[in-house]
Amino acid sequence: MSLRIGSLCTGYGGLDMAVQTVMGGSAAWVSDNDPGASRILTHHYPQVPNLGDLTAVDWRRVEPVDVVCGGYPCQPFSSAGKRKGVADDRHIWPHIARALGVLRPRHAVFENVAGHLSLGFADVLADLAALGFDARWTCVRASDVGAPHQRNRLFVVATAADPADVGHERGGDARHGWLGLADHGAVVADAGGAGRTLGQVQPDGPQRPTAQRSDRQPAPHPDRGGQRTAISDVRAGEPDPDWGGYGPAIRRWEAVLDRPAPRPTDPLGRLNPALVEWLMGLPEGHVTDVPGLSRTAQLKALGNGVVPQQATAAMHALMSPVVAAVAA
Repeated sequence: MSLRIGSLCTGYGGLDMAVQTVMGGSAAWVSDNDPGASRILTHHYPQVPNLGDLTAVDWRRVEPVDVVCGGYPCQPFSSAGKRKGVADDRHIWPHIARALGVLRPRHAVFENVAGHLSLGFADVLADLAALGFDARWTCVRASDVGAPHQRNRLFVVATAADPADVGHERGGDARHGWLGLADHGAVVADAGGAGRTLGQVQPDGPQRPTAQRSDRQPAPHPDRGGQRTAISDVRAGEPDPDWGGYGPAIRRWEAVLDRPAPRPTDPLGRLNPALVEWLMGLPEGHVTDVPGLSRTAQLKALGNGVVPQQATAAMHALMSPVVAAVAA
């Protein structure tokens, strides 16, 4: 019987792609209230219901699933923001924990920024433990799987400690304490609920490319006059850009995806959404071919998304001891 997958904060479905790659199964429902993301999901999964705002869902009325996955909002924990943590209005983990308590899936898979480890993650682990889940987690960079950008992310795989205690409204008793599994670069909990790092996952395949520093200047491009200009100034219709110091990283990802990098700019000289889509490891047109989706909405969805290959590598590492159980 095919696994049923329920997806929270689905976005363009990057984490869902990884879950299906590693575990198989198909989507039973998704949940995203962003208009752009909703348009993408309707385009790709027209028969799959979108539950919308997960904070307003009555989970007792939702179809039970075997796997719940989600990349919940990172703004409360991201170094790019104010790091308000649980005090941030966008902190919705308690609503996700409530959903898990009702749905009681066999597995739960989550993604967030690496900064979550030092802010708010202890609460997540405590809730998972109380709900009867064993949890494993690790950080994987997109560059670890060959992408030309770092995008360090935290991945969590939680599995029901009692395989019989799954399904709608099963096992309402809260449990305390949990057993972490200590291998494959995961982080395991100590008696106080804190985590200790055992090492970062280094999947097989291309390793970190060069040019990862955020303070690096744009790669130069020779224009027709022999002057050097930034790639961001390259206009459509000119020769293919010279990626400069980024060249090896770009070529590496081209080899992984088996297709060339799109031009960095559109005809108006703005960032080309097709390039961002390629950087995120998505199939060509997955976001940029969605009818009626504005350029702004495309870039928002892509910026909030998950690199499927990165998530797949993390899941393979975290789930290797229980892969057989997934298929059982």
